[in-house]
Amino acid sequence: MRVYFILFFSFLGLCSNAQKQEVQKSIEIFFEGFHQKDTIKIKTVCADKMILQSISESYSKGNKLSDETAKEFYKSIATISPNIKFQEKILSYNIQIDGSMAHFWAPYEFYLNDKLSHTGVNTFTLFKEKDSWKIIYLIDTRRK
Repeated sequence: MRVYFILFFSFLGLCSNAQKQEVQKSIEIFFEGFHQKDTIKIKTVCADKMILQSISESYSKGNKLSDETAKEFYKSIATISPNIKFQEKILSYNIQIDGSMAHFWAPYEFYLNDKLSHTGVNTFTLFKEKDSWKIIYLIDTRRK
């Protein structure tokens, strides 16, 4: 009987790890597309009705919540000047999954032309649609 429990929990651990790797892969594809300014690649891991929000934090100006449509987001990525170099460095991440919903929490640093622009946290909510994880919600904090 004890052997069955060990096998059962080992199997659960393997399934959970595989799911986390699938979620991580979707996020990696998102950032590959982001850094390459490739909206087609980004769209492969995003839901059609993805919600995007940002929280700008400022001691002098106060906090501000802003919304962006997926269409506006894709346009902003596609129209970034070739002269602008940017990189978003993910410092760490945590993935949580419950059934067909996943949450990805990742502190980051954003560099513009090799200079630190701002820091914050990205959070992605994903939905497992058929056999792939799609980003349905993205919110980030931004502070100088």
